[in-house]
This record gives sequence, structure tokens and C-alpha cells, in this order.
Amino acid sequence: MRRLIGMLTPSSNTVLEPVTYAMLQGLPGVSAHFARIPVTRITLADDAQFDRPVLRAAAGLLADARVGVIAWNGTSGSWLGFDWDRALAEEITAATGIPATTAVLALLETLRAAGITRLGLVTPYVADVQARIVGNFAAAGITCVAEAHSAITDNFSFADITAPAIEAMIRNTAAARPEAIVTLCTNLAGGPLVARLEQELDIPILDSVAVTLARTLSMSGAGGLVGYGRLLVRA
Repeated sequence: MRRLIGMLTPSSNTVLEPVTYAMLQGLPGVSAHFARIPVTRITLADDAQFDRPVLRAAAGLLADARVGVIAWNGTSGSWLGFDWDRALAEEITAATGIPATTAVLALLETLRAAGITRLGLVTPYVADVQARIVGNFAAAGITCVAEAHSAITDNFSFADITAPAIEAMIRNTAAARPEAIVTLCTNLAGGPLVARLEQELDIPILDSVAVTLARTLSMSGAGGLVGYGRLLVRA
């Protein structure tokens, strides 16, 4: 039985697809299929890029591939608001008849299932975007006890942040001993670092790409994702 997963991604993202394919190795019969929407900059002034009709139209194209689930694999809901993502998921399902989720909803579900309320936050974003994210988590009952960000606005450039730089941000937030650390951005290559740093730091790490894939695997009936975060095996 084939399980087809549909994912919507920002047009300038170059991390999400190859990392997702790598994570799917060893899962025969499961494949990910992508549609893009125009996104090039991440600032609060550029929020109009995340137009729900555009996302719904892209989801309609994925529906032609008869995918079993559709995910908005971008993290815009973390600063636009979690209800924004909930509405998007509902609209996609209403338009296509296909269960839908988002990277941010998958993250929230994983954090709540694990009882996480003290978070370390790692992103490539600028300060005001980061502050909006921290505030939205706080309103949801999750305190960011430490954060690190790269202060970049060009979405394409997020993929150029090196593994040592991402690792340094993770280590900086780990010093506050949060209950979990999140690398939040699907164009930030944090996923390949998770297994090693989790073991060394003894703190669960949730990468946006891994969290979204784990949630869509679960929704597709394909089980959890092994090797990319201890909290995801049961996701």
C-alpha cells in the first residue's frame, strides 16, 4: 500500500525537500510530494505572502496527486498566530476533502503530548519576528526560557546557516535547561543534528521538518519517525 504525503513549501526553501527525502529512507511505500507558494522574505511587513487562497490553490494541485494528507510545511503560523494555522488546515480540508495540518500545529501537538511548558527556541529570524513567536507560545502556556536567532530576513539564505552555527545556537539555549529545544524554520538544516545533540545534551530536540514529517506519517497510518527526535517516535 502506497502512502502519499502532500507538502506545501515556500518557493525559496532548499532544505525541506532533500531532508524529508533523507528521513523517508527506510520507509518503503511512503513518499512526499511538494507544491510551492511564493515566499522570499521573512519580516512582519511581508506577511501578505502567506495568503490563504494561494495556499488553498496549491493544496488543490496536491489533491490531484491523491495524497492522503496535506501539510503546510512552513512556520509562518508561529508569528501569524496558531489560530491562523488552524483556520488554514480547516480550509484545506474543506476544499480538498483531505486531512491537513501545518508545521506549527504539529509542533504544538507534540509539545502538549509531552507536557512541555519550558522551551528553548532556535530560529534564523529577526528580533521582532522572534518576539512575536515567543509571545504566541506564551499565550499558549509555553514559556521560551532561552532563545537564539540569526537576524536574517532572506528566506533563501536560511539554508546557508552552517551546521556549526546551528549547533552553537542549540548549545546556547541548552544552558537554560529547557524541557525541549525547537529549531523552528523548515529552511534551517537542524534535523541532521538532532540525534547526536539530544544524546549529548540530554534534552529533547524538535526540528520543524522532522516534526511535520512525523505528524503526517502518523496521520497517514505509517507510524512514528525514528532517529530524528525522541519525542517523535510516538508522534
